[in-house]
Amino acid sequence: MVAQSRAIPVIVTRPSEQGARFAKELQDQFGKAIDVIQSPLLAPQFLQPEIGPGPWTAVIFTSATAVRALNLPDSAAAVLPRKAYCVGDQTAESAREMGFDAVSAKGNAAALCSLIRDTHVTGPLVHLRGEEALGEIAKVLSLAGIETQEAIVYREVAQTLSLKARVILASDVPTILPVFSPRTGTILARELTSLPHLAPVLTVAISAGVADTLDTIMAAHRIIARHPEARYMLAAVAEALIAAQAA
Repeated sequence: MVAQSRAIPVIVTRPSEQGARFAKELQDQFGKAIDVIQSPLLAPQFLQPEIGPGPWTAVIFTSATAVRALNLPDSAAAVLPRKAYCVGDQTAESAREMGFDAVSAKGNAAALCSLIRDTHVTGPLVHLRGEEALGEIAKVLSLAGIETQEAIVYREVAQTLSLKARVILASDVPTILPVFSPRTGTILARELTSLPHLAPVLTVAISAGVADTLDTIMAAHRIIARHPEARYMLAAVAEALIAAQAA
């Protein structure tokens, strides 16, 4: 933990469940050095699609939210296989909690496709995903000879910044903004343009693609995580914290 005389605000804009987990990780690592404010900019709306009878060889998850969609009455969880390929560690952890034998690609959509190809798994696979998803995983795997279908099990509904977040962002206090997805970055950039004054913000993006959505934000400091996973975001926040303390 970095010692300092004042708590630096860190506004967590992830959906509530993932945001709460990341907020706890931030608090555990940085303690009183930061003031964590949760202000989700996306909220899931779960759907009940026709996934199909299978039989599937394995299921693919690219978000913990897709896993949560199966924890609903009348979900299709019963027809799914227990083998699951997941984009990252947190998604894999959520899948294990739901009873899946989950493997993490520890990366992004490209890493997940590579993992699945390298395991020489035979299809058909089914990718359960949100309405907006990167990577066209089903298409990429099918073209590689691994039959993969997909079903949209949730959509993310845009939210506005909380009053507390807006007050902080309209002040003169250096503020850290970790951003985990392109859509969140786009919403955040739009929200910040509505403020009469913008604090010295330090943006922390999980990937270069996410960072591109933040280009319109006049940031005092920009950081991109070295790898697209939450634990690398913690390291990037630590870097931003040092910069904020020096401001």
